Amino acid sequence: MKKIAFLLIGCAGLIFACQNNKTEQNGNDVVALDTNVQAGTQQFCYSYIKNKDTATLKVMTSGTITTGELSYNLYEKDKNNGIVEGELHGDTLLAEYTFNSEGKESVRQVAFLKKGDQLLEGFGDVVEGKNGKMMFKDTSKLTFGQSIVFTKVDCQ
Repeated sequence: MKKIAFLLIGCAGLIFACQNNKTEQNGNDVVALDTNVQAGTQQFCYSYIKNKDTATLKVMTSGTITTGELSYNLYEKDKNNGIVEGELHGDTLLAEYTFNSEGKESVRQVAFLKKGDQLLEGFGDVVEGKNGKMMFKDTSKLTFGQSIVFTKVDCQ
């Protein structure tokens, strides 16, 4: 089930990359064909391992749009898995992380700063936004690399 959700999210990222669509009609069915997907769509995988804590991030990026899967398994804390959807702003990814933890779905903003083959997770003060989403109070005041640093790995 999780892989299907990622594929759908990954495809959503690809939809943003489509520039020209043609349609073919077969009876009453209309089928859209992607004829010009940007060649710049890339997949990246990252991992964090420290003591008994692990986290993984698998993303697809097309232009400035990024989608993917994020999972945290931090020792003596609730494990959570979910999807990220966001945009690159220079070397910084700002995204919404929709995840499940203990059977409850939550949404919070995440930020990552790209430095070479690493992604440094950003932390800062948060406020509750619309629909219970936890958002950074001021993204210009985030600190990066103080806790979780992901390292690029081969995608499985």
